[in-house]
Amino acid sequence: MVLRLSQLFLRTLREDPVDAEVASHKLLVRAGYIRRAAPGIYTWLPLGLSVLRKVERIIREEMAAIGAQEVHFPALLPREPYEATNRWTEYGEGLFRLQDRKGADYLLAPTHEEMFTLLVKDLYSSYKDLPLSLYQIQNKYRDEARPRAGLLRGREFIMKDSYSFDVDDAGLDASYAAHRAAYLKIFERLGLEVIPVAATAGAMGGSKSEEFLHPTEIGEDTFVRSPGGYAANVEAVTTVVPASIDFTDAPPARVLDTPDTPTIETLVAAANQLAPRGDSEGFWSAADTLKNVVLAVTLPTGERQIVVIGVPGDRAVDLKRVEANIGSFLAIAGEIGLEAANEEDLKRNPELVKGYIGPGLELGEAVLGLEGTSKLLYLVDPRVVPGTSWVTGANQEGKHVFGLVAGRDFAWDGVIECTEVRAGDEAPDGSGPLETARGIEMGHIFQLGRKYAEALDLKVLDQNGKQVVVTMGSYGVGVTRAVAALAEANNDERGLVWPRSVAPADVHVVAVGRGEEIFAAAEKLATDLEAAGLEVIYDDRPKVSPGVKFGDAELVGVPTIVAVGRGLVDGVVEIKDRRTGEAENVAVEKAADYVVNAVRQK
Repeated sequence: MVLRLSQLFLRTLREDPVDAEVASHKLLVRAGYIRRAAPGIYTWLPLGLSVLRKVERIIREEMAAIGAQEVHFPALLPREPYEATNRWTEYGEGLFRLQDRKGADYLLAPTHEEMFTLLVKDLYSSYKDLPLSLYQIQNKYRDEARPRAGLLRGREFIMKDSYSFDVDDAGLDASYAAHRAAYLKIFERLGLEVIPVAATAGAMGGSKSEEFLHPTEIGEDTFVRSPGGYAANVEAVTTVVPASIDFTDAPPARVLDTPDTPTIETLVAAANQLAPRGDSEGFWSAADTLKNVVLAVTLPTGERQIVVIGVPGDRAVDLKRVEANIGSFLAIAGEIGLEAANEEDLKRNPELVKGYIGPGLELGEAVLGLEGTSKLLYLVDPRVVPGTSWVTGANQEGKHVFGLVAGRDFAWDGVIECTEVRAGDEAPDGSGPLETARGIEMGHIFQLGRKYAEALDLKVLDQNGKQVVVTMGSYGVGVTRAVAALAEANNDERGLVWPRSVAPADVHVVAVGRGEEIFAAAEKLATDLEAAGLEVIYDDRPKVSPGVKFGDAELVGVPTIVAVGRGLVDGVVEIKDRRTGEAENVAVEKAADYVVNAVRQK
């Protein structure tokens, strides 16, 4: 059916919405694809739904091609399955929780691992039933503290999430590879550039994990890549660890008065005045200092825990990397809060002298002169290896210790990947220097292993009649996010420029003028195109100016625009390619065939 603008539920806007920060948000609202219902929550209008359904269709076709079967779970779920996996607590404030009239706890699902696991447990019990891949396309809910960027970071969004069930790890490897290949085909068909990068598993758990990132300056994720092909989210990058140093002949550490030196910059300046280096290095630099950063971690239970991290003074702490890697040291999983410790935190821990904090709070009393010991968790950057010598705080106002040797004068509770990754750092696989870029996460795949199957007792009988725990994989694609990313990557100063694979129509026919013959010719052309199997938007509004009609056509972004107007006097219509801007006059009687051929060739 031809979509007639005189009847279509559509209002375009000339001005950007005041709350819009990125191009996709601005244009999807202005062009009448979505409307804001609440912060991070959007209503889909007819044109938006058309694009969304085409994205879903491509996903469904590629899922079917690898044998995955579609199911559909409710978004409103009971507490008990999430309690069994501890995610009722682990999700923390990110979970929408509610109660029914009887006081029973429910949640709006942020993801559905538990439900998929229980469904398979309910129906399957033998290795003969596996392998199995199930998926759904469903609304998800997360209580984002700062929803922004339109569809890119909302509180309600649509995901395709699929799960594989295999009897052993070899089966999981095969299922993982099949989903990975399907994802690459999905993004290729959408016309959306993505780069698969190594990633951390986070709250999902499991072993191997990869993200599919769409490179763009507005992306929230930072990733790195090397000339030799290494690619990883910065949270998953591992540091090239220097070799340990023999400290047998290292001189003893000494504490010096260093008044008014609470920052790395002031410390370096004072060190070069008070204790000039006598070695080949010539002078102290920030890289010679050990900066001890105090962080406050809010656990899913609400408890606030203080952690101290020692890093080279020339490196900044990356809180996202800390958040991704600190869970194992705290013996917790799930979402945590992370921020720099405040004055109240320091007051509760008087051994932490602001500006002069040093390591070895438990083991370095002889060097640092501490009377008590601390029970605080102390972690270090991988560059802090045995034998390295540092200038760092002496845990006393106005004092620093010089020549403090790691492994001799202080110890640590663990090593954590926590500092910023810089362009030029060496790739961990030796494939060259890293370059950094930003991207939007479009998909994420995980080898979950047996975490959820064990928690929910999903077992099958193997070939020997013994019960074995099923091994699982999890695979997600952001469907609404894909619409936003496509809009972000396909626009110009006039509006959206959709790829033909997802455009709300193949052709946008515009009747330009007031004569009845113009509308009659446009009507016939629109119906001929529709009869030929194309999807057609027809601007048949009788009292709208040509400028507004052309502006709307370019804003809406259909790949081909056909203008029926003054050219009818000469027997031609104008056919314009929205992306290139190239226009051609074609005889009226040949216009339908011309457009059909152009659409099918692309």
